[in-house]
Amino acid sequence: MLKAKKYNLVETNLFGPGAIQFLPDEFKRRNYRRALIVTDPSLVKVGIVAKIEAILSQRKIMYTIFDQVCPNPTVAIVDQGLAQCQSMNADCIIAIGGGSPIDTSKAIGILATNGGTVQSYMGVNKSQRPALPIIAINTTAGTGSEVTTFYVITDDKTSSKMVAIDDNCTVRIAVNDPELMLSMPKTLTVTTGMDALTHAIEAYVSINANPLTDKDALWAIRTIHTYLPKAVECGEDIEARTMMAHASYIAGIAFSNAGLGMVHAMAHSLGGFYNLPHGLCNAILLPYVMEYNGREKEVQKRYKEVAAALGVATTPWMMPYKATMDAIMEVKKLSRRLGLNHRLSSLGVKESDFESLATLALSDTCMPTNPIQPSLQDIINVYKKAF
Repeated sequence: MLKAKKYNLVETNLFGPGAIQFLPDEFKRRNYRRALIVTDPSLVKVGIVAKIEAILSQRKIMYTIFDQVCPNPTVAIVDQGLAQCQSMNADCIIAIGGGSPIDTSKAIGILATNGGTVQSYMGVNKSQRPALPIIAINTTAGTGSEVTTFYVITDDKTSSKMVAIDDNCTVRIAVNDPELMLSMPKTLTVTTGMDALTHAIEAYVSINANPLTDKDALWAIRTIHTYLPKAVECGEDIEARTMMAHASYIAGIAFSNAGLGMVHAMAHSLGGFYNLPHGLCNAILLPYVMEYNGREKEVQKRYKEVAAALGVATTPWMMPYKATMDAIMEVKKLSRRLGLNHRLSSLGVKESDFESLATLALSDTCMPTNPIQPSLQDIINVYKKAF
């Protein structure tokens, strides 16, 4: 039975080489006057933040910089940023970076207008008012945070990742300027790219998948499969960087409106527990979760389409199970080509923690849209296969 569906999209998107040049007009149109810049120390060091400072100075916009964001941002970091935001009475937040600064900005923005604590807004649509206006200037091609209604914050006390899905955290202006991505390290290019691929594949098999998200997910899978190796091989390849920016963004639209699944739920547990890179965890877990989900015939039919998007030769008469196995092999092949030969054991993960990790994953906000609802033992078994 067909049901009505609401789609969340960013109000204004600035896309392509040199896209940041359009920011002054956008600030003028919205009459922004006092901005909190949220970023990390590395982006200050390489001069990317300075480019945005020049634009703000051009518009005579007051700003202050909060550059204490780290991978897997914590509640404490959000609270520090919020205090700086409130002390200057900011009327907008400018996130510069990948998922960590953008997610931190979303949490700060929600707290600035709604009050309370970060923990109060974990779950689905827990806030009452829109966040302080956020301008997300993306410098990676992977998280899709600049376009999604998701943000993830780590609880300092429990070492667990908390996921919020909230319409009110949607950014006002998303900027994807691939010229800001040319200096991205090879390792970050690989892990964020695999994160984007995971977004697209999980969105396509999500129980909330629909025709609009399907087209986005399949296009993103095809594009990432084609251009991620090129971006890794030559970071200065502006075409590859541009296409990866498009693919990450489109995959973000797909999963923001369809949901994710078991890969992300399990990766969140690993990231919070061991402070591991999110994209790397996704890359390791993806083929094993596909193998788990691929036991179901209806899911196999979806994976057959994924296989085709991955460049696997398929035919109308090919059995879906065979196509599923081929898709899994292609994901593993891509990982090896990109230099990802890791297993969980090589990252310091302990088998004795699997039950605790699985318990966290089972309650993760991303798990309900997985095509199969696993048991605790099912999740433990997948961790074991990736170990």
